Amino acid sequence: MAKLAKQVALITGGNSGLGLATAQLFAAEGAQVIITGRRPDTLEEAADAIGHNAVGIQSDASDLQAIERLFAEISRRFGRLDVLFANAGGLTVAPFDQVTPAQFDSEFATNVRGVYFTVQKALPLLRDGSSVILNASVAHYTGNAGYSVYGAAKAAVRSFARNWSVDLKDRKIRVNCISPGPHETPIIEKMGVTPDVMANILIPHIVAQVPLGRMGKPAELAAAALFLASSDSSFITGIDLCVDGGMGQV
Repeated sequence: MAKLAKQVALITGGNSGLGLATAQLFAAEGAQVIITGRRPDTLEEAADAIGHNAVGIQSDASDLQAIERLFAEISRRFGRLDVLFANAGGLTVAPFDQVTPAQFDSEFATNVRGVYFTVQKALPLLRDGSSVILNASVAHYTGNAGYSVYGAAKAAVRSFARNWSVDLKDRKIRVNCISPGPHETPIIEKMGVTPDVMANILIPHIVAQVPLGRMGKPAELAAAALFLASSDSSFITGIDLCVDGGMGQV
């Protein structure tokens, strides 16, 4: 039997990368999938790629009014949620002495405030016994030049999972983190470096830090998210499941 049969699952930032791979797997496992993204064109393309009656709703995770509109639309069309994967996030690599207040605020708006209020606003729709998954990062385990803001933001997300698993225990809502290491996704191309530096310096440098010696594949992260979303993890809450090739572990 499909692991998410007849469940309604929301994946923020599900129009590309890890979110899209997860949405495709959730749909294949029987879920009614809702994805969000900022751009209507990529949302439509992603929904078509997912199939299985997937629905795309334009929404910006850093915009609180957009978050409220998102859940009003989900309430109107579906009436409930069984799974929430707060996946939307952003990353800018910058040396410590060059980070601007605007960059700092932008990363925290999406990666911290957006996650916080996405889950908060989802609470009336989440059924008792639902699964909430937060996308953190191996960056909150490790120290890397240029990642200080991002690492701090993802450390906050890890803290949310611990606290919310207690806040929501009476409703049997499980809250867990998933912490990806480096994966083959478009976010790698949005880190503010040239393609030459990316191919010849940054990616080899990253891979050298991964004990398994390679980048992860989006399908591998999706499989871990499915585990946390499904009843396979029914006695698991508050954890951080690292899908990082060992990067943050050894």
